[in-house]
Amino acid sequence: MWKTNLKVLLLALIVVGFYTTVAHVIPQLQSEVPEALALGASVTPEALVAAGEKIYNGAGGCTACHGLGTRAPNLITDYKGQGAIGARCGTRKPNMDCKAYLYESLTAPAAFVVPGFDPIMPEMRKQLSEDQIWAAVAFLESQGGTVDVTADDIAKTAPKTATPTAAVAATGPVMSTTLDPVKLYSEKGCSGCHALDGKGPNIGPSWDHVGSRRSAASIRKKILDPKSDTTKGYEKFAGMMPAMFGQTLTAAQLEALVTFLSKKK
Repeated sequence: MWKTNLKVLLLALIVVGFYTTVAHVIPQLQSEVPEALALGASVTPEALVAAGEKIYNGAGGCTACHGLGTRAPNLITDYKGQGAIGARCGTRKPNMDCKAYLYESLTAPAAFVVPGFDPIMPEMRKQLSEDQIWAAVAFLESQGGTVDVTADDIAKTAPKTATPTAAVAATGPVMSTTLDPVKLYSEKGCSGCHALDGKGPNIGPSWDHVGSRRSAASIRKKILDPKSDTTKGYEKFAGMMPAMFGQTLTAAQLEALVTFLSKKK
């Protein structure tokens, strides 16, 4: 009997050891996306702007397109003599003030596309929570304008099922569940920098033939840690890819993309 028990124990240890090893081998999903802000009713404009600045430069991935002057309008610097975005946002659409315009641009970007640019802006609710979106609006307003975002704005746009307290706290982003790599290419904003099937910009390396340049492991690492290396010929764009995809992609979506890209020979 003791021999049987010993065999069972050894088998259990082997199984546990195997899965522990696997857990350490699989890359952990990490990103710069911040925790929910949980902003209170007394949040100050200064706090909103500070949070929004971090989102603009990190979680939102805004710098991947805005600031280049080619794929999207400059926001924190002058654009065609109109000043930064806070100075011009109130004149973009008739009868729409700055705050409303910026919120619409983040949540329904197809509603208005600045002439001369393509409709590549992703719907930010897919990767940011409601209070993160409003913090980004506050930051953008502060660029040459007046910040008038309040906790009431967050509460008004929170899900209808939220309690009064929860409404002011962060509401989670509406995460896509699709495993279609081509849909993810559009939803996650990849189309703003990478070409696919011979169509698209040349800010980042084309997705076409990426499997002939990188292994599946290399593709996975680049998605999760964009700063890990830079593709030759794209040095001037180094650091522009946002480190947010470990948060905005599920593990299944990540692997669907890795598989898709690794087969693009």
